[in-house]
Amino acid sequence: MYSEARTQLHTVRDLLRFAVSRFNDAGLFFGHGSVSAYDEAAYLILHSLHLPLDRLEPFLDARLTTAELEQVLIMIERRATKKIPAAYLTNEAWLGDFNFYVDERVIVPRSFIAELLREQLAPWIENPGEIHSALDLCTGSGCLAVLIAHAFENADIDAADISPEALQVARKNVTDYNLEHKINLMQSDLFAALSGRRYDLIISNPPYVSADSMAALPEEYRHEPSLALASGEDGLEATRAILREAAGHLTDRGILIVEIGHNRDALEREFHQIPFTWLETSAGDDFVFLLKRDQISAIN
Repeated sequence: MYSEARTQLHTVRDLLRFAVSRFNDAGLFFGHGSVSAYDEAAYLILHSLHLPLDRLEPFLDARLTTAELEQVLIMIERRATKKIPAAYLTNEAWLGDFNFYVDERVIVPRSFIAELLREQLAPWIENPGEIHSALDLCTGSGCLAVLIAHAFENADIDAADISPEALQVARKNVTDYNLEHKINLMQSDLFAALSGRRYDLIISNPPYVSADSMAALPEEYRHEPSLALASGEDGLEATRAILREAAGHLTDRGILIVEIGHNRDALEREFHQIPFTWLETSAGDDFVFLLKRDQISAIN
């Protein structure tokens, strides 16, 4: 197939059609940034050719050199046959206007919390300047820590993760955004290495995939570190631990924000005494909760 493509495809338009057909035929899953075979094909082609990612139309009829054609076809083949997420092929992922380096040491960034940070967590935080300390727990690539730094300019930020490999990626992103003076990277199994530290804001996008869901994940997710996805039999293991310990790491007026995937019903059944506030995101209000310190201080 690819030997034939090398001789018969000439333009960006040709490659786009070929890639969409190839991706559809391969039955790819799009859950790491793109929503369709067309969007993913356009992204991979534009990235491979070092063209603006938002300007496909002017280049559709541009003819490719032999080297350019080969480069794009290799990218298409790896995506179609190995089902590697596009972000790992390009080593980049986007959250809004922010671009982050990623590889298979971290999950591909995709957090609804990023949307909330664009608005500086309004109206729950009335004065962003009063946030002086923050924690990004389970930081992974460090993306949310970087967004926290931009949203709350007065905050000193700890970014913690159990994985030393993930922290290597996070360090690159922190350095790329020149935030070494604001973000302190730490290896910690949740709060284990954070004794005595208290924060005005704790944000976490922890592992939250149940055992059954892990077993049924599309092949694309198999390229991501399972440590950053799986959270016990029901997906709530990490969230339970966070709820038990968070009060001891919040200042008196501190708030906790946690993303939990599709586990809202199970969480509310188990912690029925807690008045969760569910935050509105582009996907609805079932995925991210907020709690104040005094609302969780009684949890054992």
